[in-house]
Amino acid sequence: MELPAVNLKAIILVHWLLTVWGCMNYMFPASYAWGNFSVLAVGIWAIVQRDSLDAIVMFLTGLLLTVLTDIIHISIFYPPNNHLTDARHFSIGMAIFSLLLKPASCYLVYRMYRERGGEYTFNIGVTRAGRDRSTYEPIDQQDAPPQWPDSSKTAQQPY
Repeated sequence: MELPAVNLKAIILVHWLLTVWGCMNYMFPASYAWGNFSVLAVGIWAIVQRDSLDAIVMFLTGLLLTVLTDIIHISIFYPPNNHLTDARHFSIGMAIFSLLLKPASCYLVYRMYRERGGEYTFNIGVTRAGRDRSTYEPIDQQDAPPQWPDSSKTAQQPY
């Protein structure tokens, strides 16, 4: 089953709204807002430059990193149960919902990366994956005449 194409603008809009709602009650430090909004700014760069692989890779990397930082922020700054008002419940819920939605967003952004011509390569220095065509030799062409004269035929010396 093929997933429908999702617009990058929709992904950024949803995460922007959830981040705004997650920041409503000042429960998280400023690093939560700075991290999420800066990644969304890189996402806007990926929208503006549709052919840029760097923009989409940086947006994908930022989303993956904010998954980790959101887990840390939510786990450290989650308030005790007796200090939760309805507004704080909503704010925490939206931050958690944003966190749960980010892996799906990462998958969709990765698909966009592949559509833009990106290729996943893993290079550890020993083997190389990818489309390296430097050693490609066509076999359907006739042998071309040699570029240099044959050394077995000696040139006649003028007398």
